[in-house]
Amino acid sequence: MTNIDILKRLYKDYTRKHLKKILLALLLSVATAGSTSSIAYLLDPAIKQIFMKKDQTLIIVIPIFIVTAFAIKGLSLYIAKVIMIGVSEEVRKNVQVDMLNNLIDADTKLIDNKHSGKFISNLTNDVSLLTNLIATVILNIFKDTLTLIGLLSVMFYQNWKLSLVAIIMIPLAAIAAKSLGKRISKVSYQQMEWAGALSSYLIDMFKNHKLIKIFQKEMYEKNRAEIFLENIKEKGRKMSIVFVRASPIMETMTGIVIAILIFYAGKLIINDEIDISNFFSFLAAMMLAYQPVRSLATLNIAISQGIASSRRVLPIIDEKSNLKTNKYDKELDIEKGNIELRNIKFSYDTSDSPEKKITLDNINLKMLGGKMTSLVGYSGSGKSTIMNLIPRIYDADEGEIVIDNQSIYKTKIKSLRENISFVSQDTNLFDDTIKNNIAYADMDATDEEIYRAAELSFASEFIEKLKDKYETKIGENGVRLSGGEKQRLSIARAILKKSRIILLDEATSSLDAETEDKIQKAIHYLTKDKTTIVIAHRLSTILNSDNIYVIDSGKVVANGNHDELMNSSSIYKNFYDKQIKM
Repeated sequence: MTNIDILKRLYKDYTRKHLKKILLALLLSVATAGSTSSIAYLLDPAIKQIFMKKDQTLIIVIPIFIVTAFAIKGLSLYIAKVIMIGVSEEVRKNVQVDMLNNLIDADTKLIDNKHSGKFISNLTNDVSLLTNLIATVILNIFKDTLTLIGLLSVMFYQNWKLSLVAIIMIPLAAIAAKSLGKRISKVSYQQMEWAGALSSYLIDMFKNHKLIKIFQKEMYEKNRAEIFLENIKEKGRKMSIVFVRASPIMETMTGIVIAILIFYAGKLIINDEIDISNFFSFLAAMMLAYQPVRSLATLNIAISQGIASSRRVLPIIDEKSNLKTNKYDKELDIEKGNIELRNIKFSYDTSDSPEKKITLDNINLKMLGGKMTSLVGYSGSGKSTIMNLIPRIYDADEGEIVIDNQSIYKTKIKSLRENISFVSQDTNLFDDTIKNNIAYADMDATDEEIYRAAELSFASEFIEKLKDKYETKIGENGVRLSGGEKQRLSIARAILKKSRIILLDEATSSLDAETEDKIQKAIHYLTKDKTTIVIAHRLSTILNSDNIYVIDSGKVVANGNHDELMNSSSIYKNFYDKQIKM
């Protein structure tokens, strides 16, 4: 995407809707530019009539005009900036909304493959630079260009010869700014990358704070943090130096131009080709022109930063789901709840290898409706991937999954997922109240339905002991709750959803006997007469499963009930001997 394409896209999606406000701000900038030019123009008659001819009338009139011009300039610029601030913040919000909406809608695969810290950096730092490009730059370009044109007009009116000498500064400033802009764009990109890395590090630190304490790695993490901050500081220092580098360049060029002008003007005054009042008016106009020239020159830097940020933000907004959908997809109609995986193949993309890592290789499974089917296998065998394929968190590379002979790939995703509940050993909770975490399954649920779900999951036992009960804030991912308490909330949420299909990533691992017993009872209620698929970590919890599949290296190597597998599967028997007999 070229720079022009980016600017067109930003105008179409974010700027066009604010066109009336922007035009009003630009109209006010005309008044700003006109006022600045009039100030320079009035200096000539002021010097001639007041100081040279000692006109008593104009000694009052001209100062009044000058004060009025400054007041109009200040007020017009203030209102224009207020308008553009409003536009800027609206654009910022709209860009961030589009980013967040697309991230929420995005495939889980995209989220898994990205650093959350970089997303945060994109959402904050990059959007700020993009917004500056849309709003601030537009106003400044128009305002400063008009001001410069007005002042150049005054300068040429006073003396065209001097004006030709003065405008040499403009292309010189543009050349200098272009060079600086390229350097700043490069350094800015590096700084944003490190800012993203820092955000990722902070997320990891908060997530693993207990781990840091247990392993006594405080000093190690402090050193890591310092490295991040040192790199950001260094990039910020380099960018600031590049910015301030513009100052001596511009000041030197201005000094040279003024020196040449004074020399040349002196010659003209001596030869009576120009009088002193013309020169002072011309000089005032040129000095006033210095600010818009410098501003226009440095705007190249802001434009470069905005374009670079747009190249990072727009791809996130444009990210499309890889899950195939069709307008002809049908609603899922579950009668029995039978699930079948037919010749399923799946591979994960790996960033460090051009070849895909095969996770599932020609998998065939049958899960009877209203029954419990368990998946057993070593870590990395493909069990979790199967769980992710059924609700279409991922799509299979080959093969088909059907529910009651309805292909899930020809079913509306919303209809599919509203019939599935998932309870994991890694419970996912929000930094919100207990009530809202349970109600996440059904936002229209009544308080009575929420309380009933909590009772059936045995969550009400600990909730009622809390000071704020159901209004208790549980912290980030339920940090204020125990593992068993979090599991019970997760089950309560699943109960409230009333799904026909239940996916369980063994929810009783690492729990004490009493808590496990309560959760098993809650799970029994949750899964009664439901199609249930369990990833088994503890064989003791699945011995009574209706069917058990043994998965090894992405393939089904055995299936049957417990007794059958004890005789036919060495892998299963090995699991049993290690867990049960010991």
